[in-house]
Amino acid sequence: MMAQPQSSPKADQAPAIDFDKFNPTRSYTASRKRKDIAMRALIILAFVVALIPLVSVLWTTLVHGARRLNWDFLSHNMTNVIGGNPTPSGGYGGILHAIIGTLEITLGAMVISIPIGVMCAVYLIEYAGGSKLARTIHLLVDVMSGIPSIVAGLFAYSMFAILVGPGTLSGFEGSVALSLLMIPTVVKTTEEMLKIVPNDLREASLALGVTKQRTITKVVLRTALPGIVSGSILAIARVIGETAPLLMTAGYIVSTNANLFSGEMTTLPVFVYQEYSKYHANCPADAGSGCVTGIPMERAWSAALVLIVIVLVLNLIGRIVAKVFAPKKK
Repeated sequence: MMAQPQSSPKADQAPAIDFDKFNPTRSYTASRKRKDIAMRALIILAFVVALIPLVSVLWTTLVHGARRLNWDFLSHNMTNVIGGNPTPSGGYGGILHAIIGTLEITLGAMVISIPIGVMCAVYLIEYAGGSKLARTIHLLVDVMSGIPSIVAGLFAYSMFAILVGPGTLSGFEGSVALSLLMIPTVVKTTEEMLKIVPNDLREASLALGVTKQRTITKVVLRTALPGIVSGSILAIARVIGETAPLLMTAGYIVSTNANLFSGEMTTLPVFVYQEYSKYHANCPADAGSGCVTGIPMERAWSAALVLIVIVLVLNLIGRIVAKVFAPKKK
């Protein structure tokens, strides 16, 4: 047998590497720390600057709006309100009719736009793929997201004038106008949420023999539900403060109308616009101290504060719904 060659001791030893020469120098480390501190300060400064207008708007609305915000203001409408004189109840008019109109018209817009927007997004992501029809729908959605709100109001007014008759005004007509503004936002946000759902979930469900329709409803949509709810809330916040389309479609009244499908209705943004347009109320020379000339502006501020509170409550409800129906994590 031939003797095996023995390796030399030097060959068995690993080469010695001087790792110290890869360590950053003190000047480089100090430079990185300075840059890190500068970027942190810049980001904090940008955050503070972004908060300034938000806090300013909220604080101004709270200070001016709390002055007339009471139960009488929330439980009465503007019937029998004359100038700056107090009403028999002791108040100066209220926004009950505007709160009811805002909630009903917004709810009607949600019922129309959210199912349509979600189903459109499901078709684009789960069925259409990159087809020519999908590209056309994407283009139309992008165009719709940029149309002025007054155009949506004109479309709804013209459609109801053709179908029902000229001069028709109703809360449902306002809901149709707002739904045109909500649909693009719902479609886009739902699309993005469906795109980030892992394909592994779809493939695992289909591999178990689950139909595609059930996979979409029970797996894909359940996984994307928190994002879909957030997108729907964003769409609601986009339209709940609209004034121009509702002036054309829902009109303005001083009494309470709870019928969404018949008669004019008032919303909080329209109420704020109308009160701001008055600016001052008439007070005769012989009027007592109870007559307040600046009451229209005070009512406008209080109505604006109530509108902010409604948006906040809708956000909280949406987050609770998303948390309850979202898939449970083990």
